[in-house]
Formats: sequence, C-alpha cells, structure tokens
Amino acid sequence: MDLRSERGAAGEDAAAAWYTARGFGIVARNWRCRAGELDLVVSRGSLIVICEVKARSGTAFGGGFEAVGWRKQRKLRQLAELLLERPDAPSFASVRFDVASVALAGGAPEVEVFQDAF
Repeated sequence: MDLRSERGAAGEDAAAAWYTARGFGIVARNWRCRAGELDLVVSRGSLIVICEVKARSGTAFGGGFEAVGWRKQRKLRQLAELLLERPDAPSFASVRFDVASVALAGGAPEVEVFQDAF
C-alpha cells in the first residue's frame, strides 16, 4: 500500500469512528461499481448518508472540503443513485451528502464533518 492509500484508509477509519460514535451504522466502505467508488455509506434510522472522505497531512492544498467541487458532487449523486437502485438495497426515507475533512498532521486524527454539504 502506498502512502496516499495509507492516508486515505486512515482518514476513512477516523470518519467511520466519528459516525459510529454518534449512533450511525456502517452500510458500506469503499463501495465500488463500474462508475466509481463511494468512500463511506452510513445510516441511522431512516437516514442514509453518503460521505466523501478527504484526508490531509497538511494544509498546503487547503482543507478536504474544498476538494469536492461540482464535478465530484455530481459523481457522488450518480453513484448514490446506483447504490440505492440495487435490488438488495435497503429503503431509506432521506439521503444526505456529507464531506469529512480529516487532518492527519501528527497525533490523533481530527475529523470535521460538513453535514448536508451539497
């Protein structure tokens, strides 16, 4: 595993821990299909959350939230539709899109979740 993959996995672990500490269940991690990948899918009650995780080891390239532009947002919506259209997909009353910005600059990871980001 290369450094970028390790950083991404550490960020996803930290974001998953953030959600589970708040009563969410993990539906999927790194869900893949031909169209792409969703980092983290969690649920609580009738709410499903599609979370894009952006892990950074520094601030040179800005915060993780800033890296999710309109193209990425469109892609995440498309992937969420594909996930929820599957015959084996559970039914949810509402869908929310979050962005988790994870700072990995030494010490414990710092997770900032932008709920209902787009």
